[in-house]
Amino acid sequence: MIAFGTLGRYFGRRFLGAVAMVFFSCVGLIALVDFLELTRRFGHRPDASFTSLAYLVFLRLPAFTEQLLPFAVLLGAMGTFLTFSRRLEFVIARSAGMSVWQFTGSSAAVALTIGIFAVTVYNPLSAAMKEQANLVEASMLNQRGATLFQSAGRDIWVRQQSVDGQSILQAQATAEGGRQLRRVKIFSFDRTGKFIERVEAPSATLEEGNWVLRGAKVFNAQAEPQEYDTYLVSTNLTLEQVRGRLASPDSLSFWNLPEAIEATERAGLRTERYRLQYQVLLARPLLLIAMVVIAAVVSLRMFRFGGVGKMIVSGVVAGFLLYVVSRLAEELGEGGIIHPVAAAWFPAVFGSLMGCLVLLYQEDG
Repeated sequence: MIAFGTLGRYFGRRFLGAVAMVFFSCVGLIALVDFLELTRRFGHRPDASFTSLAYLVFLRLPAFTEQLLPFAVLLGAMGTFLTFSRRLEFVIARSAGMSVWQFTGSSAAVALTIGIFAVTVYNPLSAAMKEQANLVEASMLNQRGATLFQSAGRDIWVRQQSVDGQSILQAQATAEGGRQLRRVKIFSFDRTGKFIERVEAPSATLEEGNWVLRGAKVFNAQAEPQEYDTYLVSTNLTLEQVRGRLASPDSLSFWNLPEAIEATERAGLRTERYRLQYQVLLARPLLLIAMVVIAAVVSLRMFRFGGVGKMIVSGVVAGFLLYVVSRLAEELGEGGIIHPVAAAWFPAVFGSLMGCLVLLYQEDG
């Protein structure tokens, strides 16, 4: 097909270059804003050097930019198509026998490749780096002298039962799907609900029937604070239950989500958020194709006909509305109101079909 011949490869290369330019420009802007924000939060600390803050920004970037990819594809496709139209390259392509579906198809094929790469390679890298970033940030936020509610809005809270009574667990970061916790505080109560002690530790690991706290400091009303190299706090939580309660879906990679869904289901916990995240990742390549089709709808009008500004605005608005619809569908899916498959795939399928329908009307009307 001519879409994958010389002209098709030319259109695909130009489209890929435009997407890369938009994406990395936004990455640089996000990195700068994030660095300034971290400087505001941690700049007063003596251990917050330029290198350490830059490293934290580097770890946080993939998670931020992963959500940016559909807009980068939309803006890159609009910029590419508008450039082709301004230079009359579409006229040349049509005179060579290439239809709008063929030169749009070459860009859609590139978008599909980008989507597959983003899901299978970039997402696992993003999840791993985000988990490490959470650990680094928790370490910087909550040193020994930090107050209990220094970052309460971002803390993890879990109420658990054990043979000794009830306890409330607070942590600032998780690793290994919730099995390891960082900067932990545990408030223990007896069977009658009377407070017994507070335990603080830099880390805790879930073993069978116990949380193993290392470097723990124990506070109670009857004695002076005591320090232990290792301290055990009993729990009735299993690894599957911990993963289902503590592990954030976006902290799990695409390859680990099926296992997390199965383990959470075995524990008798709700799996909607993990199923939704898995389906959202599966639908991402189609969502990128939908962005290309939307860009083609609003960008193929010849420059001599005018209305370029309206075309650009309408394309941005259409992409934004599709994003809003996708976020709304995800919220409904996470709440169990609609099925995760429908919530994840509806925006991508709807955007693709509507874009193709409008493009078909414009070209073959």
